[in-house]
Amino acid sequence: MASDVHPVPRRSPAPPAALDLLVQAHAGLVEARTLPDPNERYATAHLAALRTAAAVLAVRGRPETDPRRRRPIRTAWEILTETAPELAEWSALFASGAERRARAEAGIRGAATARDADDLVRDVGTFLRLVERLLGLRPSTPRPRTAPEAIGWDRS
Repeated sequence: MASDVHPVPRRSPAPPAALDLLVQAHAGLVEARTLPDPNERYATAHLAALRTAAAVLAVRGRPETDPRRRRPIRTAWEILTETAPELAEWSALFASGAERRARAEAGIRGAATARDADDLVRDVGTFLRLVERLLGLRPSTPRPRTAPEAIGWDRS
């Protein structure tokens, strides 16, 4: 009998919005992996990162308490850095890609290269898994698996 083991209190359930955002982020990432156009792949992956950040804010965010104090509009990446400082490097990475995402969504030719898109897809996958562990959350629907060949990986 392990007398030195202490029970870990369970966290309160996550808001349904956070779980829904994680499900959407997973779906977006799966979709991004299948898109042949680098601009579309990049924009879709970046949106999955944004939804992942929004899930963190749904769990940890604190609404402004003073209605008389109006703050300037800030990006989700700026708020995420304040709310979850441990994700500051990720926030900086994805914030730096926001302009490229806007150009890609506008259909500007060459806004994102295949390498840019593939790197972002990989980074978003890592970010999503990290956030799930950080929050102790898992989406309620199972994630579809994509074969390595479907996203251009070679098993050798």
